[in-house]
Amino acid sequence: MDRRGFVTSGMAAGLAGIAGSGASLGALLDRAPGFAPGKTMANGDIRLSSNENPLGVSPAAREAIIEAIVESNRYGGRRGEVLQALAQYLGVETENLTLGFGSTEILQICTQAFQGPNTPLIAAAPTFEDVMDYQDTMPFEVQTVPLLADYQHDVQQMRELSMKRPSVVYFCNPNNPTGTITSSADIDAWISEAPETTTFLMDEAYLEYVTDDRYWDTLKWIDQKPNVVVIRTFSKIFGMAGLRLGFAVSHPTTAARLQEHSIQNSPNVLAGAAAVASLQDEGIVARSIAVNEEAKNIVHTTLDELGLDYLPTNTNFIMHRINGDLPTYRERMAAEGLLVGRNFPPMLDHNRLSFGLPNEMDRWASTIKDFRSKGWV
Repeated sequence: MDRRGFVTSGMAAGLAGIAGSGASLGALLDRAPGFAPGKTMANGDIRLSSNENPLGVSPAAREAIIEAIVESNRYGGRRGEVLQALAQYLGVETENLTLGFGSTEILQICTQAFQGPNTPLIAAAPTFEDVMDYQDTMPFEVQTVPLLADYQHDVQQMRELSMKRPSVVYFCNPNNPTGTITSSADIDAWISEAPETTTFLMDEAYLEYVTDDRYWDTLKWIDQKPNVVVIRTFSKIFGMAGLRLGFAVSHPTTAARLQEHSIQNSPNVLAGAAAVASLQDEGIVARSIAVNEEAKNIVHTTLDELGLDYLPTNTNFIMHRINGDLPTYRERMAAEGLLVGRNFPPMLDHNRLSFGLPNEMDRWASTIKDFRSKGWV
């Protein structure tokens, strides 16, 4: 079989006609010949500890990657094509875009561009840690503000802290690790009145999974507010976590400033090819959302049956309560071949569970029910 035939068989065959089929999406995926999606590793363990898309890259991206391998000896990574396709997809100009090695590098670029000894970073606790870890190599102060009782960012307290001096404010919305959203109206009210000395880093890695109507994205600000940087990634909805491609959307003057700190040859040729193909695949977002909803329903049903509380999630993971010691719970899950989330202080009575395919979540459900029968959760 040639390389094109290898790619177009398998997942494409399994997913074609999903909308008209009576079978569940999970069942169709399980039967897809020649395609092995999901979070099950070679040794049989299921990795439910990382917020990855279990579908993997789209069929179009798989084909594009294979076709692009012959270009791996060349510089460039199809940068121009990626910028054009991404600008068209978002409805912005290429001058608004900055590319990076995943959204984590974009956050590092923003830190290099805006942080300093007299410019603190203001962030929630808990939230995505990487942007705060950059203080280890760059001198800036981190001021953390606990989430409110409903797990929204404490916008008022963060706002008060920012009034004291120029600041960088980090919003992960939806938030990782809680999966919760902060009202976009509250954030917009602050952005509309904030001075340009307050820089907003708006991390929207999970926005495609949001179902809460109190949330909307912040792209509308980039034309009028040079102090707003919208940060997104191909890792989640497009299933490209291992290929590493993220991007920032900002005012052209801000994008030019970020570009001074970025690698000019980003992305690599395979990530670039996959990105363009993914942006042109009209079905990948819908497929990813559909399988995520099916997995989430299994988890909700199981936790409800066991009487274990959980936070409302607008992501591809959930934070749920456990009874007992968290490290012991993780060890017991690992012994059953299920790798679940690490500690996220101060929420040490909760576990973060990343969603896999429905059949993988069925295995988790069966295991945690068995734990209940043994009095462990």
